[in-house]
Amino acid sequence: MNIVETAIPGPLIIEPRIFGDDRGFFYESWNADSFQAAGLNLNFVQDNHSKSARGVLRGLHFQNPNPQGKLVRVVAGRVWDVAVDIRQSSPHFGKWVGVELSAANKRMFWVPEGFAHGFVALEDGTEFLYKCTAPYDAAAEHSLMWNDPAVGIEWPLEGIEPQLSGKDAQAKSLNEIEAFA
Repeated sequence: MNIVETAIPGPLIIEPRIFGDDRGFFYESWNADSFQAAGLNLNFVQDNHSKSARGVLRGLHFQNPNPQGKLVRVVAGRVWDVAVDIRQSSPHFGKWVGVELSAANKRMFWVPEGFAHGFVALEDGTEFLYKCTAPYDAAAEHSLMWNDPAVGIEWPLEGIEPQLSGKDAQAKSLNEIEAFA
């Protein structure tokens, strides 16, 4: 696999080795030994799968306490996936990185603990998978505003009206969230 560093230390784009022929393709989306050899010693405890229509924007979510690291990928459709550094001690606090993930490009995105995470579905029927390093904890879940001007995420929303959950519509700004130390 090929690991691509992002503009912020921590989040990584992971490009798996694809073995394909006229019958289809095969790749390992997770192999503990391979990831450990690449410096990612991860212990996943929960897998999640969501399906979204074009324009569904999920996030920007994080848990504090009980933070989750997430290894995310798309198996149908495509998304614009974003991680925002919400570690107050980080020189990159409030900065974001984004990557297009799709069934076609088969890229994965590692979002470590200390980051808010979200995505917008760019196609109908988009299916999004993610492995988490900690279980979901409703009492610890928080949302950062997807359109907070202090963060300034450049979402590819041309012709798309974002569809938010009630929870995400009530998300807080960067200066209001329970950020990490």
